Amino acid sequence: MKKMVSKAMLLLGTVFCAFSLLTVNVEAKGDDTLKKGVYAEEISLAGMTEEEAAEAINAYVDSLKEAEITLLAAGDNEVTVTAGELGLSWKNTDIIEEAKELGMHGNVVQRYKELKDLENENKVYPIELGFDVTAINNVLVEKCSVFDREAIDYTLTRENGAFKITDGQTGYRLDVETSIDEVYDYMINKWARGNETIALTVEEEQPRGNEEELSLVKDVLGTYTTTYKSSNSNRSGNIANGCRLIDGTTLYPGDEFSTYQTVSPFSEKNGYYMAGSYLNGKVVDSLGGGICQVSTTLYNAVLLSELDVTERYNHSMIVSYVSPSADAAIAESSGKDFKFVNNTEHPVYIEGHTEDKKITFTIYGVETRPANRTVEYESEILETINPTSDALYPDAAYPLGYISVTGAHIGYKARLWKVVKEDGVQVSREVVNSSNYKMVPRSAVVGVSTADANAYNEIMAACGTGSIDHVKNVIAILNAQQAAAAAAPAAPTE
Repeated sequence: MKKMVSKAMLLLGTVFCAFSLLTVNVEAKGDDTLKKGVYAEEISLAGMTEEEAAEAINAYVDSLKEAEITLLAAGDNEVTVTAGELGLSWKNTDIIEEAKELGMHGNVVQRYKELKDLENENKVYPIELGFDVTAINNVLVEKCSVFDREAIDYTLTRENGAFKITDGQTGYRLDVETSIDEVYDYMINKWARGNETIALTVEEEQPRGNEEELSLVKDVLGTYTTTYKSSNSNRSGNIANGCRLIDGTTLYPGDEFSTYQTVSPFSEKNGYYMAGSYLNGKVVDSLGGGICQVSTTLYNAVLLSELDVTERYNHSMIVSYVSPSADAAIAESSGKDFKFVNNTEHPVYIEGHTEDKKITFTIYGVETRPANRTVEYESEILETINPTSDALYPDAAYPLGYISVTGAHIGYKARLWKVVKEDGVQVSREVVNSSNYKMVPRSAVVGVSTADANAYNEIMAACGTGSIDHVKNVIAILNAQQAAAAAAPAAPTE
């Protein structure tokens, strides 16, 4: 009897437990809010819906966005931004769904255990934060890179025949790529979710030179002068301006000097005027006309200094201020430039000045060449090409009697020799360059606009002879005929 009662009680207990678990399960399924004891870090989510829990966590993350992050940029400059500007966001948003599912999966025993565990110990989910690499990059480029500065080398100036040394300046450059990684890593792994200071990676660039090195620069390596006495005021102004832009240049060993880059742009703002220059075999007015006399004068000073010429072009037509093959043209339209490298072991200084319509360049450095050694340059004309006939261009835009003559240019083939002597005796002779100059005949634009058909035919026939002198004679005759006709008394009328 007792055994039967015990079995009955055991059965009843089992049914009760099953009913209890079932009841718990039913209650869990019927509740859409998060269980008691569920936390997102220190934020209790108990009794919240999914939407309410998300709002609570987002509010917390939004508060973190106001944290001030001080970035140490170049030159000990500080830039303060917020964590929000670095692209702060909440990453593991799936924790709410995971929390909602507590006690909702598995068999009755597993679900019961999860809920009992939650009663005994809180379930705490971490809030994982993320940062936007693009946002970090934008902050560094727009707010931190502005403190970058170029290194400025020690330089020389020459005043009243004496050199003056100007101190250099250390340069700073933000390493953006490295700094992006550093900021991202710090905010992900080290940030205590408050105000912080992060040192960015800044590279220093030391200036070249020093007082001791530059104080050695005092020897004249080469000097050269050309004259422009026949130039008008505009061309003279261009030469003086180009000289001014080059004057005072300090070149360290290995530096390459570009004349074009130094004297351009050719604009009124940069000090240039309209003046004659060569273009397609003609002399035309352009801003900066005459600048090639600047580059040519510098070229000859460089040759005498024996610096390394890396780029040089001759003019399209011969020039009058130096011998054939001793010129150096620069031109924006054709990409011509005059370049050279300081191939010495010391800095060099370029001094330029204009006076009495003469331009002079002097290159100073440290003289290491033997005192008994001299260098000179000789121009050799290989071929002369003389114009054969005149070129005539009738133009109806001008009245009959107008004529504008452009002088001829003899064509040449030439080369330049470098001659080295020791104690006055030639020890070497080598070709420096070869040059070809176009032959351009004398030309004239002739006005042919007239209502007189006979006069028109006569001037066109004269142009067909290919002789400017003959055209001038015909113009003189036609002008005399017109003058006589105008002076003749009018015929009496009846």
